[in-house]
Amino acid sequence: MVELPTLVLVCKRPTLGFGKQRLAAKLDMEVTHRVAEALLACALEDAHNWPGPIVIAPASPHDHDWAAALSSPAHSPVMVLPQVSGNLGRRLNVLDSGLRSKGMKQLVFIGSDSPGLTQTDYAAVRNALQCDDTVLKPALDGGVVLMASNCPWPVLTDLPWSSSLLGEALAKNCREAGHSVATLNEGFDVDEPEDLMKLISVLDDEQRPARHALHTLICDLIPMKEIKHA
Repeated sequence: MVELPTLVLVCKRPTLGFGKQRLAAKLDMEVTHRVAEALLACALEDAHNWPGPIVIAPASPHDHDWAAALSSPAHSPVMVLPQVSGNLGRRLNVLDSGLRSKGMKQLVFIGSDSPGLTQTDYAAVRNALQCDDTVLKPALDGGVVLMASNCPWPVLTDLPWSSSLLGEALAKNCREAGHSVATLNEGFDVDEPEDLMKLISVLDDEQRPARHALHTLICDLIPMKEIKHA
C-alpha cells in the first residue's frame, strides 16, 4: 500500500497588529488582519481536501487549542504540533524531526500565504515524491511556496530566510546532503500589496469557497489605486 504524504501547515494565528508586517506597513491594519484570516482559510481549505494525514503547526504553544479547533468535522482528526522558538529554519528542522519520530516519512510543508496553490500542484508534489527525495515549488520572489521531502531536512538554520536567495540556497543545501531534488513550476506567496493585485486575476474564476471569498474581500476592501501606489 502506497503511503499518503502528510501535509504540514506552518502558520501564525491571525492577530490584529501582528503578522504580515509588509502588508500592514502599507495597508490599513484592520484590512491586513482580514486578509490574513482569508489567506489562512485558503490554506485550511487545501488541508481539508488533502487525502492523507494533516498536521497544523501554530507559531506558539499557546495557540494549540486554537489550531486544534481548525479541523474540519468531515476530516479525520488533525495533529497539532506547535513550533519552537528560533528562525524558520530551526523551527522546520524541529518540526520535521518530531513528525518523523512519529513514523511520518513523506512530509509536505506549506505556509498560509500561497492561495495560488491548486489541486494540480498538490498532485504534482505527490507524484514527484515517488521519484525524488525532495520536491520544491519556487516562488517568483526567490523563496519557496512549498517544500516536501521523503528524507529528513538537512540543517536549515543558516539559510537566507525571507530573502530572494532562499530557493537556490535551499535546493543547494538539499543536494549537498545527498538528496535528489525535483523543482516544480514557479508560484507566488503574498507578502506585498502588489501580490494582492496578482490574486485578483489568479482567483478571478476560482470556484473553491475560501478562494472566492478572498477574491471578493480584496476587490471590496482594497481600492486598486491603494494597491498600485502602496
